[in-house]
Amino acid sequence: MAQHPITASRAPKKEPEKDLIPIAMVRAMIGIAVLSLVIVAYSVLTNRPHVGVPEAGKIVAEREVILEAVDSQHVIVRNADGSVLVDMPDGGFVNVVGAALARTREVQRVTGNPPVRIVQYDNKRLTLEDPVTGWSAELYAFGEDSKAAFERLLAMK
Repeated sequence: MAQHPITASRAPKKEPEKDLIPIAMVRAMIGIAVLSLVIVAYSVLTNRPHVGVPEAGKIVAEREVILEAVDSQHVIVRNADGSVLVDMPDGGFVNVVGAALARTREVQRVTGNPPVRIVQYDNKRLTLEDPVTGWSAELYAFGEDSKAAFERLLAMK
């Protein structure tokens, strides 16, 4: 018996895959990005003053400390001279701020672990300031419990 040449498969043709993200959504995202760039460029070019920046105040109290992470929860807070101020097995917000500080220092390639400043201002602002990188955190903005953790560090003898 003679063999016939192989013919094309009779399998049903596949429909082209639908876009995972609709093209209108992609255009909208690009439009938002472009609009943001235009607004920022306008603000910079016209020297528009910054808004939402905390008012400067007079320093009421300050303390230099070293935040030393032991693990993901445990943090040791040391005085600037290296003596232990407090050992916190569950550091909570102090450890979170310490992790943010460590990441900033890693990005800026800071070696060692120099002290940072906890600063209380007369207008009730409480900040953690890193003189090495220029990074700071407005601690009062994270709620009363988080602020209180650093106020206790500031008040310790």
